[in-house]
Amino acid sequence: MQAVLRRVLLFALLWWVLAAGRLEGWLLGGIAVIAATWASLVLLPPRAQRLRIAALPGFLAFFLINSVRGGWQVALMAVRGRVALHPVLLELPLNLPAGAPQVLLTCVLGLMPGTLGVQLANNRLRLHVLHQDLPVAVEARALEQRIAALFGGKA
Repeated sequence: MQAVLRRVLLFALLWWVLAAGRLEGWLLGGIAVIAATWASLVLLPPRAQRLRIAALPGFLAFFLINSVRGGWQVALMAVRGRVALHPVLLELPLNLPAGAPQVLLTCVLGLMPGTLGVQLANNRLRLHVLHQDLPVAVEARALEQRIAALFGGKA
């Protein structure tokens, strides 16, 4: 019940921000909050997983460093033109537990320059990568380790 209440409050706060604090939109907003809460509970059911705050600085540093490095790689590819691109779809088996850890991995990899999560199913992640020689699999494994530490487990 706590998870439902937290999600309702989160979506209500989001609606309030989007409506710029005006009251006249709350009839539609209430419907949107209920629909968003229901969808979030179906798509990402609440679990007893807790984030380990102590692992957050390491995760954020890893993300920042790899984002900047990846940005430089993509920028250099853009300067070299189409010749530098050799896109490929990679399929990676995942070691993280299903649910929030796998979803976080997919989202974070999508934020990294040059990669995009295409499909997440059956403990496998399909990624679109701009160049076949980029060390995406190695980086994904390192990211899995960071995310596992965030959730208090091992990948």
